[in-house]
Amino acid sequence: MDIGIIIAAFLTLCIFSFLYRDNPFYKFAEHLLVGVSVGYVLVIALNTTVMPKLISPVFRDGRFDYIIPGILGVFMLLRFFPKYAWLSRISIALIIGAGAGVAIPATIQAKIFAQMQATMLNFASVDGIIVFVGIATTLAYFFFSKEHKGWFGKTARAGTWFLMIFFGATSGYTVMSRISLLIGRMQFLLGDFLHVIK
Repeated sequence: MDIGIIIAAFLTLCIFSFLYRDNPFYKFAEHLLVGVSVGYVLVIALNTTVMPKLISPVFRDGRFDYIIPGILGVFMLLRFFPKYAWLSRISIALIIGAGAGVAIPATIQAKIFAQMQATMLNFASVDGIIVFVGIATTLAYFFFSKEHKGWFGKTARAGTWFLMIFFGATSGYTVMSRISLLIGRMQFLLGDFLHVIK
């Protein structure tokens, strides 16, 4: 039997042992996962970001203006040293400011305008009408400036039904995805490891 399959089966059983209670086997597998993940991300970051976007341009191409972002990156690491942690605020402020400047218009376009357009212009189908009614009634439910009585109360109540359908579908999808992961692990344990099933 392949050593990789044995290790994978052992780690899978270590994770499943948490179903009994918290134990050293589970903690070992958990810490191993976190450690391997951090190491993997570190190597990927070095090979795809630091080397091609900082070291190579500065030392091979003579682009010394790249040193400024490099210094800002080092400032982020100074969070680990309380005496110099304040320098990391400069980098964080630049990241948040630039990120907000780039993300806000794109988010408004993709998540608000595009959604509004898709909602309002699709009355040719039954699906489009249902989506429009669902959005209108749900917005009525969250409109708290008017008391939920009369026709407005009935509209808001319909919005709660749409919300419950949404939450139920989301919960069902989450459970289904977790069950599919469990099935995959069981197929691995009973098939590849124990050869009970094919």
